[in-house]
Amino acid sequence: MDLTTLTFIVVGASFALYIGIAIWARAGSTKEFYVAGGGVHPIVNGMATGADWMSAASFISMAGLIAFLGYGGSVYLMGWTGGYVMLAVLLAPYLRKFGKFTVPEFIGDRYYSQTARIVAVICLIFISFTYVAGQMRGVGIVFSRFLEVEITTGLIIGMGLVFFYSVLGGMKGITYTQVAQYVVLIFAYTIPAVFISLNIAGTPLPQLGLGGSIGDVSFLSKLNQVVTDLGFAAYTTGSKTMIDVFCITLALMAGTAGLPHVIVRFFTVPKVHDARMSAGWALVFIAILYTSAPAVGAMARYNLHATVNTAVTSGGDMFAPEASILGETRPDWMKRWEKTGLIAWEDKNGDGRIQYYNEKSKNEAFLAKAEAAGWKGNELGSKKDGKFVGNVDNDIMVLANPEIAGLPNWVIALIAAGGIAAALSTAAGLLLVISSAISHDLMKGVFAKNISEKTELMAGRLAAAVAVLIAGYLGYNPPGFVAQVVAFAFGLACASLFPTILMGIFSKSMNRAGAIFGMLSGLFFTLTYIVYFKRDILLGMEKVPDSQWFLGISPEGIGVVGMILNFTVAFIVMKMTAPCPDHIQHLVEGIRYPRGAAGAQAH
Repeated sequence: MDLTTLTFIVVGASFALYIGIAIWARAGSTKEFYVAGGGVHPIVNGMATGADWMSAASFISMAGLIAFLGYGGSVYLMGWTGGYVMLAVLLAPYLRKFGKFTVPEFIGDRYYSQTARIVAVICLIFISFTYVAGQMRGVGIVFSRFLEVEITTGLIIGMGLVFFYSVLGGMKGITYTQVAQYVVLIFAYTIPAVFISLNIAGTPLPQLGLGGSIGDVSFLSKLNQVVTDLGFAAYTTGSKTMIDVFCITLALMAGTAGLPHVIVRFFTVPKVHDARMSAGWALVFIAILYTSAPAVGAMARYNLHATVNTAVTSGGDMFAPEASILGETRPDWMKRWEKTGLIAWEDKNGDGRIQYYNEKSKNEAFLAKAEAAGWKGNELGSKKDGKFVGNVDNDIMVLANPEIAGLPNWVIALIAAGGIAAALSTAAGLLLVISSAISHDLMKGVFAKNISEKTELMAGRLAAAVAVLIAGYLGYNPPGFVAQVVAFAFGLACASLFPTILMGIFSKSMNRAGAIFGMLSGLFFTLTYIVYFKRDILLGMEKVPDSQWFLGISPEGIGVVGMILNFTVAFIVMKMTAPCPDHIQHLVEGIRYPRGAAGAQAH
């Protein structure tokens, strides 16, 4: 069976499964729509949380970043994994004990202010739409390659599917759909990893394959030799400054703990103990993919060079005529992926061969040899707005990896279904958060408090429908790679919601004025910084040099400065304004201490 037919069958079967679950688990009340009725088993919730958490950024883009950044890509592993632990320990049990449906509802009640609630909704919408742009880009990438349709068509199909099971089923439908999506995506990610690890390192465990050997040489040493022979930095050497590594990691960690679509999952279980248990199970399910990602990224990079620069991986002379493959006989996988624009070839010296090397290398001896061999620049990259760009798109690596490695068609079809599952599971969770923020926090909580449950449910569904349309547009015109866009969302969450939630739990004295001004200052600063340094992508303006970064901190890591600003402004304003009421201070004690403890007795 050919690949296209097989892909349609596998992806179509997964769609039928998701739609069937959505019909079976459709929401009949606002509680089922917002928090799945509050009765989900911890293991089921842990698996759904894992799918919600492992978005297109984790499935599609993270290993691609690791493939090209090498050691520098570890910031995403450390930040996202450590952030989930921070969320599970610091916030989730206390928010579950508070017992509200949404993060803005917690902020509004804790800071005794409708204004604080509205500001939290604004922050949430900025974060969620930035995040969902990355997911919808992932949907478009998968559809455009594996179903051989235009990205716009793929986005419309994905939007329709998300609309169906998120609008019809709400959190109840999404929860059980995400369980199925987790099973699909984890098999899709690990099975190719096992095959590739066996081919390269001779072990079925990719975690061990990363430290394995090719012949008498360790795999990482061989990879270092391959990339340095082509003028790239050694794979195991970081290219980022220490302060930027620290800031990106911390921004991803704190941003994780402030992400509303993950936090809301802990309201779907019956008890506080179940929230802790589901957090633990989710960490187990997440670890299966996250411990495989470094090997997937490294092996994808090696396989890419092996199929383009054949002389390097075979031990030959890379400057010999046969060092690069002939253009007219380039691999079939490359011809298929060229249609997406995520990989492209430009024959700059007219020799009919691909030269893939670092033309910006600082190694003068290497560049002299390249020039003597007739090389006129790096010929492998991608296309942006129809123009050749000298960088292979990061988002290609995981999805193309099975094809680069020559794996069977059923494995390639499976990874297509997995990529779609990862993107759609997170997109659905984000769209529901946006929907609940508008219908529950704004309409029911602020502007129309007396509306019926039926009207609120209808408003939630209409809000989800509008959010799907906006998400589709953002997916068609995203501000960067999937993981890069998602990193911006984490930075915004780190700078706005995380400090406010943390102070709401652990600072009895923090008042509403401090919380409001803190959130606004953190959000405004971080958003302005990201837009300014990404204005070439977002606004079509001239790019600002990276040398102008504040203290050398990239837009992906600036959320840490925004977070510090949030804390600072909040405490300064708190000192200058009316103190927090006593009953709110007792409420905070009741969240933090178990019943029967001194703090709870005081309440």
